[in-house]
Amino acid sequence: MAPVLLLWLAVSLSGTLAVDRGNFKTCDQSAFCKRQRALKPGESPYRALLETMELTNTRLTLQLINDNNKVHLLLELYRLQGNITRVKINELKPLKPRYEVPDVLIREPPTEPLSLLSQDENGVVLSLGAESQRVIVSARPFRLDIMEGRDVLMSLNSRGLLAFEHLRMQEEEKVEDGMWEETFKSHSDGKPNGPSAISLDFSLPGVEHVYGIPEHADTLRLKTTDLSVFLFHHVGPQRTSLNLSPSFWDCLSQQYETPQTDVRWISESGIIDVFIMLGPTPKDIFSQYASLTGTQSFPPLSALAYHQCRWNYNDQEDVQTVDAGFDEHDIPYDFIWLDIEHTDGKRYFTWDPHKFATPKEMLQGLVDKKRKMVAIVDPHIKVDSNYKIHNEIRSRGYYIKNKDGGDYEGWCWPGSAGYPDFTRADMRAWWASMFAYDQYEGSMENLYTWNDMNEPSVFNGPEVTMHKDAMHGAWEHRDVHNLYGFYVQMATAEGLIQRSGGVERPFVLTRAFFAGSQRYECAVWTGDNAAEWDHLKISIPMCLSLGLVGISFCGADVGGFFKSPSTELLVRWYQTGAYQPFFRAHAHLDTPRREPWLFGPENTALIREVVRQRYTLLPYWYQQFYHAHQTGQPVMRPLWVEYPQDPATFALDDEFLIGRDLLVHPVTEEGARGVTAYLPGKDEVWFDVHTFQKHNGAQNLYIPVTMSSIPVFQRGGSIIPRKLRVRRSSTCMEHDPYTLYVALNPQRTAEGELYIDDGHTFNYEKKEFIHRSLSFAKNILSSANLAPEAQFSTRSWIERIVILGASKPSKVTLKTAGGQESQLEFEFDASMSVLTLRKPGMNAGVDWTVTLQ
Repeated sequence: MAPVLLLWLAVSLSGTLAVDRGNFKTCDQSAFCKRQRALKPGESPYRALLETMELTNTRLTLQLINDNNKVHLLLELYRLQGNITRVKINELKPLKPRYEVPDVLIREPPTEPLSLLSQDENGVVLSLGAESQRVIVSARPFRLDIMEGRDVLMSLNSRGLLAFEHLRMQEEEKVEDGMWEETFKSHSDGKPNGPSAISLDFSLPGVEHVYGIPEHADTLRLKTTDLSVFLFHHVGPQRTSLNLSPSFWDCLSQQYETPQTDVRWISESGIIDVFIMLGPTPKDIFSQYASLTGTQSFPPLSALAYHQCRWNYNDQEDVQTVDAGFDEHDIPYDFIWLDIEHTDGKRYFTWDPHKFATPKEMLQGLVDKKRKMVAIVDPHIKVDSNYKIHNEIRSRGYYIKNKDGGDYEGWCWPGSAGYPDFTRADMRAWWASMFAYDQYEGSMENLYTWNDMNEPSVFNGPEVTMHKDAMHGAWEHRDVHNLYGFYVQMATAEGLIQRSGGVERPFVLTRAFFAGSQRYECAVWTGDNAAEWDHLKISIPMCLSLGLVGISFCGADVGGFFKSPSTELLVRWYQTGAYQPFFRAHAHLDTPRREPWLFGPENTALIREVVRQRYTLLPYWYQQFYHAHQTGQPVMRPLWVEYPQDPATFALDDEFLIGRDLLVHPVTEEGARGVTAYLPGKDEVWFDVHTFQKHNGAQNLYIPVTMSSIPVFQRGGSIIPRKLRVRRSSTCMEHDPYTLYVALNPQRTAEGELYIDDGHTFNYEKKEFIHRSLSFAKNILSSANLAPEAQFSTRSWIERIVILGASKPSKVTLKTAGGQESQLEFEFDASMSVLTLRKPGMNAGVDWTVTLQ
């Protein structure tokens, strides 16, 4: 049975691993959740008033009534382009507008015609067009089923748990506790609009395997569970759906004659707005989701390289010493990071006048080595009348307000802090302007940004965040909380783009995010983890779950943020992190220093080797991010994305694919002497990238490991470009040559691509790039232009071709675009069937063929 992916789009996540759970409400401690969870299945008070139905070419509307309180709701149903169905439920006549999430969808989704198939007193049947798909709206009780042929793909309200708390005036009679006010610890939460929660259940017949809830610290496959805080998006190789609303959720697997998974989500406010994406394949679903919320932004190539960070590098001399240490030990890196201590008293957009007195001199030193820096800019602003940023925000009225109308203040790193209202477009525009070089004094073009604490974090607030009744204009914080980090990061990315006149691609790391964050130059890390083996292990499913919702640029703090890793754990974490999209080492202020050369020459060599592996693969990583940007497909992906018909892949989360052609099984067990990797595909062959040994697919392969081992396999039938001349930074490698690794499968043509642009500007949008198709068939390896309309030139050339699974030729002939032919030197290793062609020398951007005879 094919898996179904239950993608719960991230809301506002931080410190996923190292948190005091007592600081956060359970469902029983949250009045709205407790009320909704008390509802009994099978007792739905809602029925559809079929006489109110109106059907246009693109929309069905009809009213629902709650027979207990006689409140009317409005149901809207749309068929969207791309095999997507949208269901909206709102109050018909609310006392005031209910919050609807803005800015997440890239546009109002285009619709396709709906048609009525049948109608009687029990309900209506509508055609969804493709493949006999239809939706059945049952009247009493209200229920919605999406069908294909005779099969129910998904049901809404089949368990009768739809609930919609209508807005009302406060009654004088006694009301249930928590409806108009509740307390948590010492915090009081007033609710001037009263109860406004919503709830809806989904049933997925025939489904056992569900996935999602990005960044949850557990297995990738979701378990039967109690309520937890996130929002709903169900996907699958067969069918899927999405909802953009913060919530608690329940997941229950039922063992009937056929399996079934029931899911329910509960939200404190807002409306019901569900997108049901009907696939049918995982890749279709990723494309459908991208059509709604956008694709992963295309990062600068250097951002895919290695990042060195800790809280905090002490001063400019410390930065210079660490930078020099990488050169001394021949370890490449691209970015060095500064945490909050680099500022003048936690005043963001400033520098400590003593420790970082000449930041441009420091940055220029990095420029000279073709390296870069990231500095933190958090969204809590020190309340200080001598601080320009605070004075500007206060004078413009841009701070979030408390319920009494004054500026909301909370406690964070600077002490008393105000919180800018990033839900305001004018506030975001002003914030973006602060990144201009004449505003952010000491900044240069090689300084990028890290948004932390943007949940928002309030140390003295309820659940370590903002009071729910704080005001963003007309809206309470309870309505917009999960969008706050999304807007912070949006404004920051825009600021980095504007400072370059719209030329340079930005890089922004964010801790909090939402559906659509991926399109705003977004990288995400998994929060404040710890130096523990379990935290290394779960970094894999955490990043896989993010990729499933469009956020491909994910990583975990290498070595663990809290505590001190053993040498073995640190080395294994580097080996894992080097094969995850965002590769950054980071550590807490109170931990011992752990730069890669501090653990003895042997371990320095192990770390150096895996960092260098990362750099050799940068052409492939960059190509995968280009595809993610164009198509919405995840870069780091579970095996079932490529092998949805293979049940053996459904529960795997200790290995993963990069694109479709590299399979990685990191070593995440202490003291491991071996690992067992599953190699999927009964018609596949896989080559160990280190030894070139060939293995058949559809088998569990035991692999003996030493401390130098990181099991990685290239799929037979693929061509992967690498750059083997590793230098001090990725920018130093820009014009270096490529080596092509061609892995053969006798049953199919080997295929690959080569993508090249300038690596840092938006000029690729002007068709300034090279995109070439590489293929090997019938003993001919060729390079052809995939984008004849594009114009770009490169100084890079092809210096080596390595063919795995080859036979020995009698001769090898190169023919270039100009018609010249030449014989190529080659070596053949008969024991491993590896053919190496040396110094073919053709430019990487032109047509050529290599013929084996």
